[in-house]
Amino acid sequence: MLAVVNPAAGGGRCGKRVDAALAHLRAAGMAFTVATTSRAGEATELVRAAHADGCDRFLAFGGDGTAFEVINGLFPSLRRPTLGFVPLGTGNSFLRDFPDYRWKELPTAAPHTCDVVAIEHRDGTIYSINLVSFGFSANVAALTNRRFKIFGKAGYIFGVLGSLASLPRRAIPHRMDGGATDDKPLLMLTLANSRFTGGKMMIAPNAATDSGLLEVVRVGPLGRWGLLRTFPKLYRGTYLSHPQVTRTAAARVEFEGEPELDVMIDGEVLTLRCRSVSILPGALDVLR
Repeated sequence: MLAVVNPAAGGGRCGKRVDAALAHLRAAGMAFTVATTSRAGEATELVRAAHADGCDRFLAFGGDGTAFEVINGLFPSLRRPTLGFVPLGTGNSFLRDFPDYRWKELPTAAPHTCDVVAIEHRDGTIYSINLVSFGFSANVAALTNRRFKIFGKAGYIFGVLGSLASLPRRAIPHRMDGGATDDKPLLMLTLANSRFTGGKMMIAPNAATDSGLLEVVRVGPLGRWGLLRTFPKLYRGTYLSHPQVTRTAAARVEFEGEPELDVMIDGEVLTLRCRSVSILPGALDVLR
């Protein structure tokens, strides 16, 4: 087992707490080697090399960004890997789908099947376990990461308020499972494997990590006041009742014309020319 530690996660919180967490797991009988990252992208490189050498069991010490890098070191994989999480980051959104999750119980945890998301773009493929989102959500994540990360979970709220000045309402032509093209203007399009983003925001309340399907949530061209009125419902998952919000499930979503878009993937924002987003059913075992 390889334990990948991102000491910068959670604004440095991971670096302060990781020694105690490692000591607890070792005392409880877990055996692993430790690899500590010092720069962005290094976790992906470390995991890819270890997985190529036959290691199939990993621990991620950090937050959603750390998990994102680890997943992209594991996939594509010919063998189904196992991943455990020690949530020492800012949001840890993915783990909120498992309310009974206790990292101190990892030594006795059992593996549970989890889907993985594949984002195919012009230059390759990126993998995700949380969600893929376009439009307003990507703007919020970019602003939060750039200016408000130091405020922890509250930083996501500041990111929402700061992004109100510019509301991207544009068509993102896409079709689900080979159906008709949807080219209506949208404020936000989310393709989710799990329910939460930004910590406690329940952006896809009907998503399930083992459903074998993407939860597709489309938010129409809401204005500022409409968004502000609806925003509190995002934390309860009740915003789906708004007439401008629709949801469905799909195994694959294709994009027309390879539009260059800012994409929020598991809390990270990238600019990609997306071709498709699809689900890889049961591709990962998660310790919980």
